[in-house]
Amino acid sequence: MRKTFRLDEIDCANCARKLQDSLAKLDGVEAVSVNFMTQKLTLSAADDRFDDVLNSVVALTAKIEPDCEIIR
Repeated sequence: MRKTFRLDEIDCANCARKLQDSLAKLDGVEAVSVNFMTQKLTLSAADDRFDDVLNSVVALTAKIEPDCEIIR
């Protein structure tokens, strides 16, 4: 499954790249893209694990970029 989410408060392109690189290493993430210009995150993961993977992505995002919020 592939879904796109709006990001709130991603501050710079470097922050977006750091976040993308970290999220890509999470278990279950098939592909991830963080676009600073459009303020969007695109996540691909297996259908049966998508919600769990998304929860992990949200938690790690809060840890790496505390001001950034994934709008579901």
